[in-house]
Amino acid sequence: MLNPHPQPVRGRFAPSPSGRMHLGNLFCALLAWLSIRAANGQMILRMEDLDPDRSRLEYAKQIEADLLWLGLPWDEGGLQDNGPYAPYCQSRRQAQYEGFFRRLEKQGLTYPCYCTREELRAACAPHRSEYGPIYSGRCRRLSAGERQTLAQRRNPAIRLCVPDETISFCDGLLGPQQENLARDCGDFILRRSDGVFAYQLAVVADDAGMEIREVVRGQDLLPSTARQIYLYRLLGKTPPQFFHIPLLLSPDGRRLSKRDKDLDLGRLRGRFPHPETLVGHLAHLAGLLPKPEPLSPQELIPYFSWEKVPRHDLTVPKAFF
Repeated sequence: MLNPHPQPVRGRFAPSPSGRMHLGNLFCALLAWLSIRAANGQMILRMEDLDPDRSRLEYAKQIEADLLWLGLPWDEGGLQDNGPYAPYCQSRRQAQYEGFFRRLEKQGLTYPCYCTREELRAACAPHRSEYGPIYSGRCRRLSAGERQTLAQRRNPAIRLCVPDETISFCDGLLGPQQENLARDCGDFILRRSDGVFAYQLAVVADDAGMEIREVVRGQDLLPSTARQIYLYRLLGKTPPQFFHIPLLLSPDGRRLSKRDKDLDLGRLRGRFPHPETLVGHLAHLAGLLPKPEPLSPQELIPYFSWEKVPRHDLTVPKAFF
C-alpha cells in the first residue's frame, strides 16, 4: 500500500559567505529552488561558514538579501535558524561534527597526518582532478614511536582510511558515475591541523542531520561524491540524490569565481534592476526557455525539467556583461 502522506523532498542551497554571490552561485540557487518547488518540497538555506578565515557575517546577510530580491525564499534555515534542525550555520554545528568524527575514530578508521604541504607535494601521487594530489598514505604507515616524535613538532591533521573499492552511483543529471576510493581519491582529511573540521565530514553531517534528500551543486564537486557516499555508509545514513550541474565559464574560458569578482550580484543588480530579467536570462542559459524573457522564479516552475538542463559547461553570453 502506498504511503498516503509521503514525506516532502527536502533540498538545500548551502552558500559559503566568503564574498558576494556570483552568476554561477545564482545559477545553482535557481536550479536547486526550481527542482524542489516543482516537487512541492521544502527548501533549506544553510550557511557553509566553516572556515573562520574567509567567512563573514556581512556576506551571509547579503546572500539572504540577494536571494529574497531574486524571488528565491526558503522554508527553513538561514541566519535566524528557523526550523527544527537548527543551527543552520556550520560555525555553530561543531558538536554535530565532533559526534560524527568520534564515531569514525572508534571504528579505527582514522589516523593522524603530520605531513607539511611540501612533503605532501613530494609524497603524493599525481592528481586526477582539481582536488589535488592523491595522498600516498605515508602517515598511515608510521609506527607509534614515529607518531610520538612528530607530535612534538606539530599538530596533525586527521585522515580517514579508504579501501580499494569502487563506489558507483547515478547522478540525477549526468547518469551513472563511479570512482575508486584508493586509486582516484586516497585517504582524505576529516579535520585540519588547526582543529577545523573538513568540508567532506561537515557536509555529510549537515545533510544527514537535516534529512536532505536532494543536493544540487556544481560539477566541480562531482569528485567529492564517492567519498561522501562512503561516509554516509560508515555513519549508517542514506545519501541524497545528487544533481551536478554545468559550470559557468567566462568568454575566455575561465570559471567564474568570487575571488575574481566576476559577475557578482552587486554588478548584476546594476545591469538588471528588475530581478525577473536576470532570472529569465538564467533560465534560458539553463535550457528552460527557448529565449530570454522576464519571469519570476515562481512563474518558471511549470517550465522546469532536468531533461532540459545541459550536461556540459556553459559559456556566459554577452548579455550578462
